[in-house]
Amino acid sequence: MTEPTPLATPRTVALIVAAGSGTRMGGVPKQYRMIGGRSVLAHAIDRLMVHPAVASVQVVIGAGQADLYRHAVGDRALPPPVTGGDTRRASVLAGLTAIGEADRVLIHDAARPFVPPTVIDRLLAALARSPGAVPALAVADSLARGGESLGDAVPREGVVRVQTPQAFHLDAIVAAHRAWPQDREATDDAQVLRAHGGGVAIVTGDPLLDKLTYAGDFDAAERGMERRMISRSGMGFDVHAFCPGDHLWLGGLRIEHDRGLAGHSDADVALHAIVDALLGAIGDGDIGSHFPPSDPRWRGAASDRFVRYARDRVIARRGVIDHIDCTIICETPKVGPHRAAIRTLVAAMLQVREEAVSIKATTTERLGFTGRGEGMAAQAIATVRLPPDQ
Repeated sequence: MTEPTPLATPRTVALIVAAGSGTRMGGVPKQYRMIGGRSVLAHAIDRLMVHPAVASVQVVIGAGQADLYRHAVGDRALPPPVTGGDTRRASVLAGLTAIGEADRVLIHDAARPFVPPTVIDRLLAALARSPGAVPALAVADSLARGGESLGDAVPREGVVRVQTPQAFHLDAIVAAHRAWPQDREATDDAQVLRAHGGGVAIVTGDPLLDKLTYAGDFDAAERGMERRMISRSGMGFDVHAFCPGDHLWLGGLRIEHDRGLAGHSDADVALHAIVDALLGAIGDGDIGSHFPPSDPRWRGAASDRFVRYARDRVIARRGVIDHIDCTIICETPKVGPHRAAIRTLVAAMLQVREEAVSIKATTTERLGFTGRGEGMAAQAIATVRLPPDQ
């Protein structure tokens, strides 16, 4: 088989196979279980999405999993999921067919959520010399045949543990899958390519890519994340003056009022304070540096866009949003009747539980500009956890 000629600017798509329905630990399928405030699937998506060489992430889900998928991924910018088949190989082929224009594909199991960027780098570099590449680790334990009693030892020299993601030239792996016998199942995609005559390079894998299978694996992953991550806090503050109008925006909620709030965007003081708090927690500037008032693109913009942007900046740093505490300062409108709705909206924007969001309100006892009814203010504190290398 002739090895493909490397392309000058290859387009790489990640294909995540999340069609399994196994509930070995009880409850939902493991790809939808939560670790560190995010689903296993969301962790895998986020790790792949932030890699500069990955142009898009396509997910394959199981039949009847659409609601689980939507809850797990939130509003991440992804192509519509593809429904897989009865076998893993059928699910992979369905995903490959849906990819469209691409040169390279990373085929990954959702149950391996913590994809190191260095492994992706090694895999894509290996595709310059081979139509396929897999990450693998040497076997350290003694191997023996099993049964009711211990059998003969199996030499471990030359034996490796193969992981995912596995990287391929798209045309090569599609052709190999289409040629594979329909009555046989493959252990992985590298086997499919090898059976079709394609070479598969081996690159160094990573223990972080070990598959989550048993309840203990999830407990260990949760503990590992907690041990490694560092808690950081950021503070945000925003003010806006009242102006003529018949409504204002507060915490993403439209509130009927006898005046509006003046600002370049929708002047949502609560959301602006939350954005600054999130950006401050990760040391990433402030809302004005990312959305300057001088830029006409943000004139009248809905501030939930800014919140989702700040959330995604935290996710790109592999961070977890633990808590948001926001205090709204004004004489009018009365915030109390709207507090629960604002809390629900903010939690949805940040993709966290409502218990992780606190919305409070106070006045300044008629002192200062808010006390005189000239405008509104808000302050917020965001607590996030970041990996130690951030």
